[in-house]
Amino acid sequence: MRQPVTQGHPPPIPSIDPMATLHPRTASVLCYVPGIGWIFSIVVLAADRFRHDRAVRFHAFQGLYLFVAWLMADWVVRPMFDVFWMPHFQVYRIVEIVLLGMSVFMMLKASQNEAFSLPLFGELAHRSVAED
Repeated sequence: MRQPVTQGHPPPIPSIDPMATLHPRTASVLCYVPGIGWIFSIVVLAADRFRHDRAVRFHAFQGLYLFVAWLMADWVVRPMFDVFWMPHFQVYRIVEIVLLGMSVFMMLKASQNEAFSLPLFGELAHRSVAED
């Protein structure tokens, strides 16, 4: 028996979910990558695959809040100290080193499946996950 041929309509292309093969631990680690972790955080939060995974969502929110701290250091602390205090006393460099250390530390914790809660950032992340 022959299959009916539909003229003019190509067969539907199956949708491919890029998150389908991503391990939750990998998704959590990627949320803390300095510079681009915020993109992964947004993708993880928008993905259906991780909609009910509270641990991954926690890391995504905490990664976003850490990124906001990077922005504030770059856009607020740096200009403030360059203008009002001694330009050679680079407090913002210390802040950036601390934030980088926090990012690396959280990448290690997330790689061990540990939902370590950073001061302030962790509390905000827990609240954000609870509101979902």
